[in-house]
Amino acid sequence: MSNSIMNTYGRMDVCFSHGEGVWLWDDKGSKYFDALCGIAVTGLGHAHPNVSKAICEQANKLLHTSNLYQIAAQQQLADKLTSISTMDRVFFSNSGAEANEAMIKIARLFGSNKGISKPAMVVMEHSFHGRTLATLSATGNRKVQAGFEPLVSGFVRAPYDDIEALNTIAKNNSNVVAVMVEPVQGEGGVHIPKVGYLKAIRELCDKNGWLMMLDEVQTGMGRTGQWFAHQHEGIVPDVMSLAKSLGNGVPIGACLAKGIAAETLVPGTHGSTFGGNPLVCAAAVAVIDAIEKDNLVARAEHLGALINTQLIEKCAAIEAVVSIRNKGLMIGVELDRPCTELVGIALKEGLLINVTANSVIRLLPPLVMSDDDANQLVDRIVALIKAFV
Repeated sequence: MSNSIMNTYGRMDVCFSHGEGVWLWDDKGSKYFDALCGIAVTGLGHAHPNVSKAICEQANKLLHTSNLYQIAAQQQLADKLTSISTMDRVFFSNSGAEANEAMIKIARLFGSNKGISKPAMVVMEHSFHGRTLATLSATGNRKVQAGFEPLVSGFVRAPYDDIEALNTIAKNNSNVVAVMVEPVQGEGGVHIPKVGYLKAIRELCDKNGWLMMLDEVQTGMGRTGQWFAHQHEGIVPDVMSLAKSLGNGVPIGACLAKGIAAETLVPGTHGSTFGGNPLVCAAAVAVIDAIEKDNLVARAEHLGALINTQLIEKCAAIEAVVSIRNKGLMIGVELDRPCTELVGIALKEGLLINVTANSVIRLLPPLVMSDDDANQLVDRIVALIKAFV
């Protein structure tokens, strides 16, 4: 391969030419089961006909005008997102990191407007929020931060799924204005907090006048069995970020806000050249329509339970399997040993998976899978683990 691309990825020796549903084909004609979805992006699978149609139709009409003007598809998408989320307003960006940057800026400006000269945000250990300078500073992973010092200040770190730690911070830090947390830590190892954790954060934020900010970049758009993962606990955040599966592969991010947080950014405080352009918004509208039409939110809940139950049953006798956990179609199989080489082994067998936190097989399959697809995925994962351990 040419070396004209910066060496920022440890790319695998495969190049995909096309896909359909859960399947991908490489440029040599080999077929692969995609259980990763481009890291939780192609929730509707590959080449979804409705999304493809929307992209083609919009591309033939108008790609870009800038946010100096009204954009009909952007307004349509914003209306749909606020409807399904009960949030008030949306800022559109191009990625999850950018959506999280908007979230951080809202927190900073919210604090400044309250007269706090150095507003701080509580963020979690083992979190992942992006690779821009502010979002990697918020991220709880030293490996991501190394070499990029000085980091952005103003972040107070707490253990994940530990409400008492947040109570302690509330008592001892008067500069805190917000808590930013993932409802499920995906990059951190598919860590699912105890029931009631998010609700307790909501109550703590209300008590202290903080903004509750949720990074739903990976958990949003139906993947966990609700439109958004926080809906499992019947709460609503003040700010929420989306991206990944919002565009099913088209690059789009969104920062949704409610109440005072929705009024914090005003003209001149934030913006984006490409954010919310007609093409990406038309694609995202088609994504939401397809999820609604085929009831894929409930489908994700069903498929996740099916896969989780079967994995637990079929891995019961495998001592190397420490735990199996899921929230809808966010699935983690934790082994008692490092297993990053399983990614390459699975690839050779026509299966795309991921290993995160060094020892957790992460599965993020598409919401459009059939039950037979789910059964096949379970059998292939179990066989993979048995051969490895």
